[in-house]
Amino acid sequence: MLKKDFWYDLPKELIAQEPADPRDSARLMVLDRKNDTIEHRIFHDLPEYLNAGDVLVVNNSKVLPARLMGVKVPTGAVCEVLLLRQAHGDTWECLARPGRRMQAGTKLSFGDGSLTATVDETLPDGNKYVTFQYDTQTLYEKLDEFGKMPLPPYITRQLEDQSQYQTVYAKELGSAAAPTAGLHFTPELLDTIRAKGVNIVEVTLHVGLGTFRPVSEDNIQEHQMHTEWYCVDDAAAEAINAARA
Repeated sequence: MLKKDFWYDLPKELIAQEPADPRDSARLMVLDRKNDTIEHRIFHDLPEYLNAGDVLVVNNSKVLPARLMGVKVPTGAVCEVLLLRQAHGDTWECLARPGRRMQAGTKLSFGDGSLTATVDETLPDGNKYVTFQYDTQTLYEKLDEFGKMPLPPYITRQLEDQSQYQTVYAKELGSAAAPTAGLHFTPELLDTIRAKGVNIVEVTLHVGLGTFRPVSEDNIQEHQMHTEWYCVDDAAAEAINAARA
């Protein structure tokens, strides 16, 4: 199975650069596998396709504003780090730019200087272990202050309101990118779905940076997939299995 088998034309003007307003006014394509038909609807029509007793599974992962723009100390050279995964404590695996100039021992400063970091190690894939220092109780407070959302490369416009890149049910911090299929839900739409007798079940899957990485192998079966952290608790598993049964 070759990568070129999946090539298709996607005009740039058809790539949305900002969310639909309201969220549930986005377009929805409905593929009926039984009748082999396609309908073009609006996302707020989704309840028409759900029935009492159904289980709707949503991903409650919350996106970290994990993209930090800063400078190297003492040179003042501009740099960028993107937090990917917490290794331990305040040490994170990060994507760093310019990576070749950020070797072990490099000192970094972000914002007003109240968030600093040290590059500890370069990993085999080029990512870095970076340890952060800060003057607040948690690193997350500093990310809220200085961090930006790590948007996919096909979105070129930075969001003014970063909450637009979170689902309305986001709870568990950890994603490097939004679980975008859920961005179109609104609290009102979820209430309508619940009123139909549909059970909404939450699981957690932290979306990794690999979701943006292109397939590098011509034979896609040789492509090395990235891994992502997930959690399905007992209550969620029981509800999902019961519905499937």
